[in-house]
Amino acid sequence: MATADEYAVVTNDLRKTYRTARGRQVAVDSLSLRVPVGGVHGFLGPNGSGKTTTIRMLLGLVRPDAGRMRIFGHRVPDALPEVVGRVGAIVESPKFLPTFSGRRSLTLLADAIGAPRARVDEVLTATALRERGDDAFGAYSLGMKQRLAIAATLLKEPDLLIFDEPTNGLDPAGIHEIRTTMRRLADEGRTVLVSSHILAEVEQVADTVSIVGRGRLLATGTVADVIGDRRAAVRVGVRDAGRAAQVLAAAGLTVRPDGERLLVEGEPDAGRITWLLGQQGLWVHELTPVRAGLEDVFLELTQGAALGAPPTGSPPPPAPAPPAAPSSAADPSTGGGAR
Repeated sequence: MATADEYAVVTNDLRKTYRTARGRQVAVDSLSLRVPVGGVHGFLGPNGSGKTTTIRMLLGLVRPDAGRMRIFGHRVPDALPEVVGRVGAIVESPKFLPTFSGRRSLTLLADAIGAPRARVDEVLTATALRERGDDAFGAYSLGMKQRLAIAATLLKEPDLLIFDEPTNGLDPAGIHEIRTTMRRLADEGRTVLVSSHILAEVEQVADTVSIVGRGRLLATGTVADVIGDRRAAVRVGVRDAGRAAQVLAAAGLTVRPDGERLLVEGEPDAGRITWLLGQQGLWVHELTPVRAGLEDVFLELTQGAALGAPPTGSPPPPAPAPPAAPSSAADPSTGGGAR
């Protein structure tokens, strides 16, 4: 079992509700989260599942109704001033003056937070922006703007980086750039907590994940552990997909359409699928194993019930809470690019 000092972020029974025209809405519901030190931790779930609210509570921007939170063992928000220097965060779209160059923007920010100016070139290099550092921010692509925001968080050399939906609105090239940057930062020894509603995207870069729905924890652990031994599907290409689906369903298999193909679950031996269809004169022209992923896990956890209902099964039991830390006056500032 992991010990307290192996976690960068810990929450215990965190809860937050908002008053709306239809009454009180629960945004975060008894959430106990564990983010290990080092690596990329994906904080995953659909829009409206409480990810941003949780991040804002961690950063002291929103006060929880109940529960406890710690960052590197420090109780937040009370002891946030003691740990804020180790945290960099991006919780909104990056905002820099469009006519200022990336280098100038970072230099001004470095002066404001007391970081050495030598860090500017270092963080531009770390985010693959050094060659474009003298270009105006307004001329940057969306991916470059996000990387400049990440560069801003790196000025004070944080140990924990928190990114809220960093790939929103990016094209595939921009998504790849951000994903590569996050992986590089984690490989340097930092902890990267990234929230996203695109489970399959984060699966490619995350070491550990927590999946939430309607503010509740549905699953947590390493990517391999969360996916577990869930059945993979087989993608089947056959001329008469409708008739093939009937044949396979009659044999007790689960069949779903996948464009012009079928996704077949429940048969580990793909050869039997071919045999079943061949018996009916249906000849397969494609038979491809499809590995189960985090999106499949999420759909399985929420299948047949509203997200607001308790999921089938229980997430792994939380680790013990870290020992109490001394408190001090609250300071909601996250510095280094947090807003």
